This record gives sequence, C-alpha cells and structure tokens, in this order.
Amino acid sequence: MSNSITVDYNTKSTKALLLGSGELGKEVAIELIRYGIDVTACDRYDNAPAMQVAQHRAVIDMRDPVALQNLIESIAPDYIIPEIEAISTETLVALEGKGYNVVPSANAANVTMNRESIRTLAAEELSLPTSPYFFASTLEEIKENISKVGFPCIMKPIMSSSGKGQSVLKSEADIENSFKLACENGRGHIARVIVEGFIKFDREITLLTVNAVDGIHFCEAIGHHQVDGDYRESWQPEPLSEDVLLESKRIASSVVSALGGYGIFGVELFICGNTVIFSELSPRPHDTGMVTMISQDQSEFALHVRALLGLPVGKISFFGPSASAAVLIKGKGSNIMYKNLDKALSAAPVSQLRIFGKPEVDGERRMAVCLSRGNSIEEAVSNAKKMRSEMTFDVE
Repeated sequence: MSNSITVDYNTKSTKALLLGSGELGKEVAIELIRYGIDVTACDRYDNAPAMQVAQHRAVIDMRDPVALQNLIESIAPDYIIPEIEAISTETLVALEGKGYNVVPSANAANVTMNRESIRTLAAEELSLPTSPYFFASTLEEIKENISKVGFPCIMKPIMSSSGKGQSVLKSEADIENSFKLACENGRGHIARVIVEGFIKFDREITLLTVNAVDGIHFCEAIGHHQVDGDYRESWQPEPLSEDVLLESKRIASSVVSALGGYGIFGVELFICGNTVIFSELSPRPHDTGMVTMISQDQSEFALHVRALLGLPVGKISFFGPSASAAVLIKGKGSNIMYKNLDKALSAAPVSQLRIFGKPEVDGERRMAVCLSRGNSIEEAVSNAKKMRSEMTFDVE
C-alpha cells in the first residue's frame, strides 16, 4: 500500500486525526468540524466517507506501526481518535506515553481490540458476570478444555470484528474446522481463540455509555437484530425492567470507568431473564447506535465529540420510539446509483436517510441507513424496513 498524505494546517488550529473514515467516522468528523476542529481523516483507501467532509486526508495502512507513527508525528494532532479496530494500538500506547492525546485512551483502544484483554478485565479484575470461557492457542488446548464450557459453544479469534472467524461448535467434530476458520480470519492470522459457553439469552442490547467531564451518562438501551455478526436493524428504547436497567448501567459504568478516558462506549450486554451478562465493548460510536441520529437531540457522534473535547454533555433528550435499518448493496463497481429515494422517505411519517458515500462495492457492503420514528418500537422498525424495501440500486 502506498502512503498518501495531504495536510496543510493553520499552525494555530486545534487538530484531530481520525483513524478510520467509514460511515461512523464521517459523522464524527462532521461533529468535530462544528466545534472548529481541523480534521485529518485517515483510512487504508482513498475517498472514504469521512474524507469527503474532513479538511485533510491521509491514506496509510494503520496497522503498520512505522507508517502510523510517522503520520502522527508529522501532524502532531491535539486529538487522536481511533474509529476502527484495524490499528497498531501498541503504537498508540507508546505515543500516548510520549504525551500524545489518544481518546478515549490508548489503553481503551488496546484492551478492547483484544477479546482476551477485555474479557480478563471484565471477568477477573472487575468480577462482572460473563459467559463461561477459556483461551487456547492449539487444537490440543481446545480439546483439553472444551468440557469447561460444553456444547454448543462459540469459537472466535481473539482479535476480529463483525463476526469474522466466528463459528458455533455443536460437537468435537467441529473443533478442527472452527479453529482453522478462526486462525485464517482473525486479525494478523494469530493462532489464538476464545471459546465461550453458549448463552441462551433473551435479548442482546447495546448500552451507549458516555464518560464526560460532567459524569457518566447513558442513552436509552438499544435492541438490535444481527445476521452473520453484522447488524441489520436497531431500535430504541429496548424495554427493560427497572432492575435489569440498573444492573446494565452498573456493569457498563464499571468497565467504562476501568478503561478510563472521555468519550462514548458501546457496551454490549446479554439479557437472560433478570440476569445481565457482559459481552463486549467498543470505545467509540457503535453501528447499532446510528438510530440515535433520529431518536435523540444529541446523536452518539455528537456525544462522543463533546465528551472527548472535554465539554459537558448535559441532558440527553429522547424523542420516542425509533429505529434504523442498514442498507446493504450487492454487486461490483464504483458507479453506484441510488433510486426511489422519494418513495423511501415517504414510507414513514418521520423519516431520514443517510447515504454513506462509500466509493465502491465488491460483493456485499453496507452503504446507507434508513431512520424512522413511530408510536411504538414495532411501528418504528416496520417503518425503517419499509423505507429500505423501497430503495433500489444500480452498480456498474
């Protein structure tokens, strides 16, 4: 990959380097610019969504420690904002030690990228409830320890995202193929996995938790539907009993406080009756949280930026039952035409649409999101799905 950097800063500007320039990064860039921040959007490919709105762009392999360090030192940003996981987090930790400001923190980025680190923190240091689990680096280790979790169980690479390398094991006959899949699809092809006991949960939620100068704040709980590890629809508020909501907030605030730093954290939790179990955490805006662009006065992106800039968050005003529906396009090409937008926006009384601006499709890719509100969660989700069904596409 050839590196490309186009930066010409006003020397007196407050600078932010956005590491990851997809649809979530684009919204973060917009919010930063609203506060007068000079933004460099960085990604592995040119013309990524955030680059289309930021003042500057940089194209590098962010997993390359030398390229990443050179970029950071050349810009000397006031804020380094990781927006994806495919980053040399060890480089961020080292540079933070030299005085660079990584938000929420380099430790948060480093720990949460590795399932072994975040699970050890949650279960062993904070004593939070989690699924039964063990880590392994060989087939022999897996076979020796599989009885600790039983069948069915789930195997995941210790470093991956969006369900990559994840599989369900129903018997010992599945171990070898699952281990091969995890090793091939994990980041860096590292031969180490987490094997988790299967939890028969009722629901999986995201609790967006904001750590800011004026304390910890929570958005309404988000419910979501996933396919192959990627979200398809999300909605707010996911109905929870008072006790379950309080326990969810306790778990979320515990792990967020332990990681440290100001910003928004997407805390994923399993709800099993009246029991809440910690699953995973992202120290950044969450894809299921795109629903907040229509559900509340401050989106998750606005909250993230206010918090990381050291500004008070204040009150978060919720508007009512809301939903998002991810729009996936199949095909191959860079000439993408979005059609029937009028029909999509007319499919719901309260509707919004965000087309991300990704420059090409090769296979299947999330390219937009439909947003709606309704008188109930069911109506809001139905409206968002109707909007999505009205859209058509041509890819050349």
